[in-house]
Amino acid sequence: MTLDPDAIMEALGELYGEPESQPHGDAVAELVLTVLSQNTSDRNSGRAFVQLMRRYPGWDAVAEAPLDELIATIQTGGLAQQKAPRIKRILEAVRERAPDWNLAFLEEEPLEEARAWLRGLPGVGPKTAACVLLFALGRPALPVDTHVERVAKRLALVPPKTTPEQAHERLEALVPPDLYYRFHMLLIKHGRRTCSARTPSCEACPLEASCPSSVLPAKVGG
Repeated sequence: MTLDPDAIMEALGELYGEPESQPHGDAVAELVLTVLSQNTSDRNSGRAFVQLMRRYPGWDAVAEAPLDELIATIQTGGLAQQKAPRIKRILEAVRERAPDWNLAFLEEEPLEEARAWLRGLPGVGPKTAACVLLFALGRPALPVDTHVERVAKRLALVPPKTTPEQAHERLEALVPPDLYYRFHMLLIKHGRRTCSARTPSCEACPLEASCPSSVLPAKVGG
């Protein structure tokens, strides 16, 4: 049996509940939070973001903060030595275009132009750009994190050797744009709670009977 995105979302929606998109409108905060979330848990990145907001009164202060001070502030998020200078470079580039830190112009630009502008920021890849577009601005972009990528490959929605950037393109072409948020959130929940990286709980998965990976010897590691 071949699974399609609609069948996947229907099954996972019954298991986890239906997500509701509520764009928060703060594109700069989403940029910074997504950088902090790289290669760490949501709990750690959330703590680092809260500490950042508590220490600095605004984005100007973050952009102008001494690098060692910024590193110490976001240390709990992990990889602070790499993330702090990246955040500073991003904020400096944003301030050149939007001194008031308002990126509302991205809501009006054609989608691909908005995506290209975000991708032009230092160190911003397809996932970060998609997170800003989807979560902050409510625009149709589909972020593919490690959970979404893993589940999509196990369900044969994308080929096993697909790169993360290719996965963004393939999944955005496969899923209807108005369902990007729903698809993203349901696959993330499934990847975290059931279809984990090392020991997936296949017996608890509503897709197990038709999952292509269920017949592969390498299912647990896949």
